[in-house]
Amino acid sequence: MIRPILAAFAAAALLVPSMVRADHDVLLQGNDRLAIVDADGSITWEMKWGGIHDIHLLENGHILTREGRAKVVEINPDSKQVVWSYDSGKAGGNEGTRIEVHAFERLENGNTMIAESGAARIIEVDADGKIQKQIPLTIQHRDAHTDTRLVRSTAAGTYLATHESDGKVREYDRETGDVVWEYEVPLFGRQPAGGHGPEAYGNRLFSALRLPNGNTLIGTGNGHGVIEVTPAKEVVWQIQQNDLPNIRFAWVTTLEVLPNGNYVIGNCHAGPGQPLLVELNPKNKQVVWTFDRFDDFGNSVSNSLLVDMAGKSLR
Repeated sequence: MIRPILAAFAAAALLVPSMVRADHDVLLQGNDRLAIVDADGSITWEMKWGGIHDIHLLENGHILTREGRAKVVEINPDSKQVVWSYDSGKAGGNEGTRIEVHAFERLENGNTMIAESGAARIIEVDADGKIQKQIPLTIQHRDAHTDTRLVRSTAAGTYLATHESDGKVREYDRETGDVVWEYEVPLFGRQPAGGHGPEAYGNRLFSALRLPNGNTLIGTGNGHGVIEVTPAKEVVWQIQQNDLPNIRFAWVTTLEVLPNGNYVIGNCHAGPGQPLLVELNPKNKQVVWTFDRFDDFGNSVSNSLLVDMAGKSLR
C-alpha cells in the first residue's frame, strides 16, 4: 500500500538523483473518501472517512488525521484500523466544552501536538494520552470553529499557529508559551466579504510555514492567495486569485514546499473546472502541475499531501 509506494520512489531517487517529477501521488479526503490517487490517475487505496482538517503520513506508513470534530487518530492503512487516538472533546478537562481540532503533528519525541480550538490551547500528549505540555493561545475573537487552522512546529523550537478568526499568524515559544512574533494578514485595500468561496474575500488564513531563509509562507484562506513575509513583516512575494492563466484560487488551504523549491497550493471550494492542487515555480510563477478530481472528491478538499514527497517536503 503506502509503504511500498514510498520505497519505490526512494529507490528511484537514488538511481536518478537529478530526477524531478512533474506529477504526484496524492493522499486526500473528500466526498467521504480518504484515498490515494496515483500519478497515473488511478485510485490505489481508499477507505470511507468523513471530513478532516489536517493530515500527515508518518514514518511507519500510518496516517495521522482527524475523526469527527475533536478526535485525532492514527490509521494503519494495511488493516484500515485506528491504532491510536486521542479525543480532545472528552479528555484533558474538556468535557462539556465545545472543542474542534484543526491541527496536529507527531513530534520527534513521539508525542503528538494537538491544537484545541474552543479550549484555546496547544497540548502535547504522549502515546498513553497523557498531557505532557500545555500552551495557552492568544485569541481575540474566540470561536471553537475558527480559533485555529493549521499549526506547525519550526526548527527554532516554536509553533506557528494560524488564527482564522483573528486573521493573524502567531508564533509561540514551546517552552514559555510567549508570543514571539505576530503577523496580521493584510486586506490589500479591499473590503472583506464573508465566506470561503471564490466570491468571498478576507484574511481568514489557513496555513503558515517557516521557510529556511527565515521568512514565513502563508496560505491566506479566503484571501485567495499565498504571501511570503519577512521577520520584519514585509511582503516579498505573493500570488493572488487570478494571477495564473485559467486558474482561480478560492479557499487557499494547505501548502507544501518541495525539495526543488516549488510550491504546492491547496485550492478548496473553487468549484468544478478548477484544480484542487496547483504546483508552481515561485521564481517565475509558472504552473508545472495541477490536480483536478472534482468529480471524485467534490468541493471541500481542505487537506492533502503528496505521498511521493513524504518526509522530503516542508509542510
